[in-house]
Amino acid sequence: MLDSSAGRSAPSLGTQFVTQDPTMLNLLQMATRIAGSEATVLIQGESGTGKEVVAKHIHRHSRRHARPVLSINCGALQENLLMSELFGHEKGAFTGAITQKIGLVEAVDGGTLFLDEIGEMGLEAQAKLLRFLQEGEVHRLGAKAPIKVNVRVISATNKDLESQVKAGKFREDLYYRINTISLRLSPLRKRPDDIPLLIQSFLGAENSALRITASAMAILKRYRWPGNVRELQNTVERFKILVDSETITENDIPFNIKSPGLEMDYFSGAATFLLENVERRHILRVLEHFRGNKTKAANAMGITVKTLYNKLARYQKEVPI
Repeated sequence: MLDSSAGRSAPSLGTQFVTQDPTMLNLLQMATRIAGSEATVLIQGESGTGKEVVAKHIHRHSRRHARPVLSINCGALQENLLMSELFGHEKGAFTGAITQKIGLVEAVDGGTLFLDEIGEMGLEAQAKLLRFLQEGEVHRLGAKAPIKVNVRVISATNKDLESQVKAGKFREDLYYRINTISLRLSPLRKRPDDIPLLIQSFLGAENSALRITASAMAILKRYRWPGNVRELQNTVERFKILVDSETITENDIPFNIKSPGLEMDYFSGAATFLLENVERRHILRVLEHFRGNKTKAANAMGITVKTLYNKLARYQKEVPI
C-alpha cells in the first residue's frame, strides 16, 4: 500500500482512466455524454496523457460498443504505408501488392476508428481521409468502385493543429471535419494528486504490500513527467522489477527523476548541464530495455517513432552508436 493517499480511489465513471482531478473528471463526464452521438471527436493532449484510453471510453459508451474499435498511430508509418493500412488496396495495385488488402476503415465498419497522432499525417493521406469523411465510402487503391462504410472517427494529437493549418501542414477543411467536439487532456504535472492513485493502480493487487516512503512520493509528485502517465507507468514497472524490499525509497528512484537534466562532469570538476548527452544515454537505455523495439521505446518515452529515428540519426552523425 502507499504511505501517501492510501486507501483512496478515483470516482468511478466506468472508465480505465484513473483520476480525482476535477478538470479531468469533468472531461470524462463530457466524454460519456458525447458517446451517444455520431460526432467526430478530437482529443488533444501531450503524449502519454491517456488519449487512447479516453477514445475507447467513448466507444464503450456508444451505440457502437458491440462493434470493433481499431487504432492506428499516424506518425508510425510512412505516408504510402499509412494510406495502405487505412484504405487497403487491390492485388496488383502496385509493385509488391501480391494480395488484396482490406484497410482499417473497411475492417472497422460499424465501429470506431481511432486515429492517433493525426497531426503527423501527410497532406496526401489527409485528402483521402477527408474524402472518406465527406462521402462515407472507402476506395481501395486499384479498385474500380468505392465501398460504403459506416465508421465513427475519433482523432488525437499532441500538436497544435491550428498552427499546423496556418503553416500549411494540415488541411483546414479536414481540421474542422474531425473537430466537431474537442477534448483537451491535462498533463500529469498539472494533476500531481493523481500520482499516488496511478501508482497504486499500476502496482496492482499482486504488489499491494509494496510501500512508498513520503519522501520518495514527494519526489515523484515534484517531477514534471514529460512522458506523462506512460512514463510513470514505466517507472512503476521498474520498481516492481528492481526493488528487493517492501519499501520504495528515494534511493530506488532513477537519477533522471531525482535530478532531471543535470549530469556531473567529474572530469572537468564542475557540474554541467549536458542535456544532449543525458537524452542520448536515456534513449539508448530505453532501447536496450525494449531490445531494440523502436515503437515500444518511443511510446515509453512519449515521442513519435519518427522523432526517435530523427534523434538516432543525429546521434549517429555525432558519435557512432
